[in-house]
Amino acid sequence: MPAASTTLRMLAVSVIASLTVTGCQALDDAGRAIGRADLVNDLATRLDRALELTYSADYQLPGGETAAITQAQDPARSAYRYPGGTLTVTADATTRCDATGARTMCTLAPPPVAGSKPSVTLFAEAKRHGLITPPIVVGMLTTAALDPAAVIDLSDTTLAGHHATCVDVEQATGDFSACVTTEGVLGSFTGQVDGKAMDLALSRYSETVDGAAFELPPGAGVVDRRSTTS
Repeated sequence: MPAASTTLRMLAVSVIASLTVTGCQALDDAGRAIGRADLVNDLATRLDRALELTYSADYQLPGGETAAITQAQDPARSAYRYPGGTLTVTADATTRCDATGARTMCTLAPPPVAGSKPSVTLFAEAKRHGLITPPIVVGMLTTAALDPAAVIDLSDTTLAGHHATCVDVEQATGDFSACVTTEGVLGSFTGQVDGKAMDLALSRYSETVDGAAFELPPGAGVVDRRSTTS
């Protein structure tokens, strides 16, 4: 990253770390408002770029439930495990598995277009079961950065032994808190998403992955719809 860009980001962090910035700013506070947007956009960009990383992350959900996100590259693939099912995205298929019944059933659909990022609509089932995924948080952070009436507080914390930058957002569309680690991994999230309360926190992070995370569960039934889905 160019030195000038790094310096600007450091200045933005310095300003926002000591002040809560709102959309009702006096004219001489314009620089602070711009810094607020820069910081939130920086977190969104950090999360987005993490799609290019190889890592596995475990999360604690309410009620003792757990979830996990696993990513690998060359070829790019990702797996999301949540209570009652999994979602796996590879170059061959987008696979949803439902493990809530007596037998795990998996449905194979076409993969995302080569070179594109998965649509947030892919993650609806994971979200319904309590796992909010990075692409959804990226969208929420971007929306907050563009909202001049949003109130955003900045803080730092440590999650699973990793430093994370956190934002608390108060806005008309719904309040939420999100933390992103230095590596760009989603560290925690608390808030309402589509009317559902979401709460998760990183419990383990590793830069190694188990290849089995991208495979079909043993004994699962399979419905292949790749040739019938446009």
